[in-house]
Amino acid sequence: MSDKQSIFGRISQLLRANINALIDQAEDPEKMIDQLIRDFSSNIREAESAIAQTIGNLRMLEDDHREDLRAAQEWGGKALAASAKADEFRSAGNTVDADKFDNLAKVAISRQLDAENEARAAEPQITSQTEIVEKLKSGLDNMKLKLQQLTSKRNELAARAKTADAQVQVNNALQSINVLDPTSDLGRFEDKVRRQEALARGQQELAASSIDAQFNQLEDLGQLTEVEARLAALKQGGASRPAIDDGR
Repeated sequence: MSDKQSIFGRISQLLRANINALIDQAEDPEKMIDQLIRDFSSNIREAESAIAQTIGNLRMLEDDHREDLRAAQEWGGKALAASAKADEFRSAGNTVDADKFDNLAKVAISRQLDAENEARAAEPQITSQTEIVEKLKSGLDNMKLKLQQLTSKRNELAARAKTADAQVQVNNALQSINVLDPTSDLGRFEDKVRRQEALARGQQELAASSIDAQFNQLEDLGQLTEVEARLAALKQGGASRPAIDDGR
């Protein structure tokens, strides 16, 4: 029985080792889960074979125990029959045959005791192995349940693994961005645009200033022309002198 327990223990250790190795080395989550399901199924088959053999050994012990009990009962019946026969011969005064059957009864009783001892010695082992078999069955049922859960959640786990991998890649990409001033380039571009706008306003003001100067020149020229005209009028006889009102 201990051999079967160790086999089951090695299967469990192998299963855990396979899971850990697959998780650590996985590059494709979906393939990893498929491989995990295959390995899990293989380990369950190995466990089923080991447990089946353990159950078979237990059933053999139970069969032997029943045979010992049957043999003890049978030898007990033979001992009783031989003793009764010996009593008949002794009652008839035939001591020789009486002693002969008494000896046969003793042999039957001895065989009965041997069978009872064998049956009694097997009972603790049967009890122990029965408990172990029940534990192994429970462990196997739990493994099958885990396999069903893993199979049913295969797509979900694969999707989650891919999402997590994508998030890691995004985080790695974000780390390469200048997190101190992510708008520094935009700020420099905005400053350049403002300088261009300022230049355009300066050019407009300069152009407007030039036009105003030209109009001022025209106004100055008109004023000089008026002065010349009035001077010419004075020289022609004061035609342009204003009349003096003497109050009369």
